[in-house]
Amino acid sequence: MDKSKPSRPSGGGGGTVLNPRTTHREFMGFPGSVAVMTITTIVLYVWYFSCSEATGCQLPVTQSQWLDIAAHAADYRSYVSLKALAFYVLWWSWLVMLYFVIPGRTMQGVALRNGQRLDYPINGLSSFLVTLCAAALVYSKFDIVPFLWIADHFFQLAAASYMFSTAQAMFVYLRSFRRPSHGAQPVMLALAGNSGNPVYDFFIGRELNPRIGALDLKYFNELRPGIMGWVVLNVSFAIKQHHTLGYVSNSMWLAIVPQIGYCIDTLLFESKVLTTMDITTDGFGWMLSFGDLTWVPIMYSLQARYLAFHPVHHSAVATVLIAVMGLASFLVFRLSNSEKNAFRTNPNDPSLSHLRFIKTESGSKLLVSGWWGLARHINYTGDWMYGLAQCLATGFGTPMTYFFSAYFLVLLLHRNYRDECKCREKYKKDWDRYCEIVPYMFIPYVI
Repeated sequence: MDKSKPSRPSGGGGGTVLNPRTTHREFMGFPGSVAVMTITTIVLYVWYFSCSEATGCQLPVTQSQWLDIAAHAADYRSYVSLKALAFYVLWWSWLVMLYFVIPGRTMQGVALRNGQRLDYPINGLSSFLVTLCAAALVYSKFDIVPFLWIADHFFQLAAASYMFSTAQAMFVYLRSFRRPSHGAQPVMLALAGNSGNPVYDFFIGRELNPRIGALDLKYFNELRPGIMGWVVLNVSFAIKQHHTLGYVSNSMWLAIVPQIGYCIDTLLFESKVLTTMDITTDGFGWMLSFGDLTWVPIMYSLQARYLAFHPVHHSAVATVLIAVMGLASFLVFRLSNSEKNAFRTNPNDPSLSHLRFIKTESGSKLLVSGWWGLARHINYTGDWMYGLAQCLATGFGTPMTYFFSAYFLVLLLHRNYRDECKCREKYKKDWDRYCEIVPYMFIPYVI
């Protein structure tokens, strides 16, 4: 598509512009996008080279430590592996195959700007279960050897996912300029990704819903390769620890069981992702491609990787406290989200009759009781506390394993800011009224 000539929706005479030029750039536009891509890449390297069996797990503070990291990073032959890249492509392709062949219901997404609604297969959990069965077959044939290979070649796989995610982002960016065939719908761009600055648009995502045939790349990458890969890495590190020690420590169980449970919960409620900003609003660019395929499985598995070479043994009291904290925070996260989703799906359900709400001029209803009467983003609180419990499983020997919790806090605060801006724009004075009734954002009577 010629980016200098925004298209208009088909069938309308002089309607609104389908792909208006982006005027508000997120992440401070070009400099911010370059900074995010650079910093996250550096963090990826630093957190591996500074937290490994060979180096221990301490933040680099001296010049010599930083020079060692730079030397390791410069020696790309130590972590760029064709075998690891082939393994990763095979993993991604395996899940693409399951995307098409595993039976499941089909759901429509929200209406797009042109009125079109896309179809999505809801078979992520089934694909995960089939993958577990395949892993069991691999284990029965080769014992623990493949899983030890995954744990021992962790960073080669991280580099492979980084290269793949970046190549994928470049592919969808270049493809977003294609001209539609005669009679086909124009390429729909993300409202935030049509700035005309190639670096920023590549980062934020230019096309809203890039598809290859029936394969929706954004939806597929959102939950499958990275989320399921996170589980595979955690299991591999637990097997690595058992192979080294002869048992799996209680700290490893405290870290990986909640994380695997979180992944299963995400896939169980896969259909709910169709109404999230990632799917409805954001384009598919480097930010999501890298985040889904590399950042989530590689950085989020840090606790299991650390415990594989640095086992921590908790007392019975500490084990119970961490487990209770994790379970309680998960219940806050899951029950609040379930209440919101149930009300959004059918607000007239008799089981929800006890909930109070306010009507807005836009026609929407905003909950002001139940979980959502406690705080406007109570689910974010549960989500963050759940992640903190997983970090506590690693003990207090290093601050590096708490990066997940610190990063997740920043992520949720940014997401909260985007949510608040979007709701204030959508509901206008009704949002002010809602904030008066529910004044707290995260923790009742605190903040």
